[in-house]
Amino acid sequence: MESAELLDLLGNANRRRILRLLARKPCFVTEISDYLGVSPKAVIDHLRQLEEAGLVESRTDDRRRKYFYISRGFRLEVSASPYDFGTKTAYPASSGLDITATKHLSIDVDPDGASDLPELAVELRRLRCLQNELSLAQRWVQGRMTDVMEQIGDEIEEGERRLYVEIMGVLADGPTDVETVSREAEVPPSVVEDVIETLQSRDVVEQTDDGWKLAV
Repeated sequence: MESAELLDLLGNANRRRILRLLARKPCFVTEISDYLGVSPKAVIDHLRQLEEAGLVESRTDDRRRKYFYISRGFRLEVSASPYDFGTKTAYPASSGLDITATKHLSIDVDPDGASDLPELAVELRRLRCLQNELSLAQRWVQGRMTDVMEQIGDEIEEGERRLYVEIMGVLADGPTDVETVSREAEVPPSVVEDVIETLQSRDVVEQTDDGWKLAV
């Protein structure tokens, strides 16, 4: 499901409360209805939408009662700044992912893993601490990105600052042509050409055989 669709789905307070309840334990409709204080019919409608989105699944017990539970973990991120707005959905990586092969990321990974309950509890605690550290690092990166974009805008001091930030961000990846910049920055080619002309006059960009690039 697209991030925007997921954001719309979770915009409903009762659906968020259902997920909060199901994160504690699987529940059947009447339990959820009592917890929310709404009719079973309304609960069934919410569950149907959550099931269609792939967030919730159900199973039937020996007494033929249908229990609902969260089918898989996911993370929905919303980023907003004076220069950017976006949403992103992240799902847990497969157990076969080799995190040690990820560039510029150093994480202490035990190749054997925990085996008994005490070790598993310690491992869970360690992972929760790591999650908090990564969340703090992500907040720092987001704040730093906003600061850098504002510095770029202050240096430009003309026109639509966001356009300059977006176009320079694309050019930072290396030499490229106007059409590519237009597509990645979501800006018309004519506007890209005007911005590049201004940046060239200020010796910020230069043209090479492979296209335009930052003059660094």
